[in-house]
Amino acid sequence: MREKAVDVREGAITTREREIRTAATTQGTSDDRISMLRQANAQLVIATIDAHKLAEQVQTAKIELDHLAHHDVLTGLPNRTLLYDRLAQAITQARRSGKQLAVMFMDLDRFKHINDSLGHTVGDQLLQSMSRRLLGCVRQSDTISRLGGDEFVALLPDIDHPEDAALSAQKMLIAIALPHLINQHDLHIGASIGISIYPEDGLDAETLIKHADTAMFHAKDNGRNTYAFFEQEMTARAMARQSIEASLRLALERQEFVLHYQPKVNLLSGTIVGIETLVRWQHPQRGLLEPAQFVPIAEDSGLILPLGRWVLREACLQTRAWQDAGLPPITVAVNTSAPEFRAGDFLEYLRATLEESRLEPRYLELELTESILMRDAASADSVLHALADLGVKLAVDDFGTGYSSLSYLQQFPINTLKIDQSFVSRITRNPDDAAIVSAVINMAKALRLRVIAEGVETAEQAAFLLAQHCDEGQGYFFGRPVGAEALAILLQTGVSPALPH
Repeated sequence: MREKAVDVREGAITTREREIRTAATTQGTSDDRISMLRQANAQLVIATIDAHKLAEQVQTAKIELDHLAHHDVLTGLPNRTLLYDRLAQAITQARRSGKQLAVMFMDLDRFKHINDSLGHTVGDQLLQSMSRRLLGCVRQSDTISRLGGDEFVALLPDIDHPEDAALSAQKMLIAIALPHLINQHDLHIGASIGISIYPEDGLDAETLIKHADTAMFHAKDNGRNTYAFFEQEMTARAMARQSIEASLRLALERQEFVLHYQPKVNLLSGTIVGIETLVRWQHPQRGLLEPAQFVPIAEDSGLILPLGRWVLREACLQTRAWQDAGLPPITVAVNTSAPEFRAGDFLEYLRATLEESRLEPRYLELELTESILMRDAASADSVLHALADLGVKLAVDDFGTGYSSLSYLQQFPINTLKIDQSFVSRITRNPDDAAIVSAVINMAKALRLRVIAEGVETAEQAAFLLAQHCDEGQGYFFGRPVGAEALAILLQTGVSPALPH
């Protein structure tokens, strides 16, 4: 019995131990499950947060993509797509309310020259500066858009009168004209603005923008840095301009350009001492065209570089031909555009042209404007000294109309100053212009520079210039530009037909 009791107690103890162990095991399993649940919950929370973050990132990306799809990357302004959308909405609203709206097409004047001479980085910063100026000129409800390049469009919804658009255009032109300080360059630039009005000038977005663009070209033709309203007759002129540009691209291949030459006369002796080369276009339908009718189009379309190089080559060949014919050797002056001067192979092409034509460098004079010289003075300095070392003469054209700094006259190897005709034309009736011309002549003498007066048209002007000791004169008074054969006859006498000889 005692043994059985012991066995029962031992069995009870064993059972209790198993229960305790089972309970402990069960408790451990429960703790593990709780821990696992906690971990799973934490992971779920993290996954939920990540999902929210991902959703936010996706939404942000969508917003950024939508912004990129509707805005210009460089300036942040609305692009063509967003402009057309807003213009369509504005037209719908104007139709319902019976109001007018204005579309203004803007193109920067001579922006390409700045881009070519100072580089695209400066050009981009100038466009950004332009954008800020334009935004400061309009209402919150207006839109300033960049179509690309240097073209901007302003949408002015809900205007009472077309004059409202004119006032906005004037405000923009004033703001744009203020100097833009970029990379230590004080840049001056203007704009040409064309304006179309809904509903008079078009009932849809495409027509309104097209007509504003047409009016912009009319503003350019009227001297740039101004604005013009669209008129129906402008369409015909725009088509003519497009026709000229298309024909211009083929004119060089068809050899339709000709050179005319205008004498430069020594004011004291009356002898012809040089000539300036002037290009003409013998258009197959429109006849002989003056430079003003096609050179600005050549500049805007990028054709001025091949045209300028053709002029340089032909002038050198013709000058050498006159010398070979036994005529007195004279200096031929050729205008050099900014794209030509800034071209990487400019010096190489010039040397090759002189070698081909067999013209001695001392008989070639390049005329450059002050703006070309000063846009990148460091680069210009090396090119100008290379030209001087070669023996080519250098003249500053239209002197007095560009930069006010005169330090470059000492820095650069300049030979000649050409007084702009805008001063010469008024010297006998405007004391201020007479004083300016006298001062330029005296300064040139002090710097040992030759000075030429452009645009001399009367005997009174010639007498004034002679009294001021101006070296040379050029203009209709001494002779109009003529072809090569007619000039050869003048060179045989060597004296201007306007002066007694």
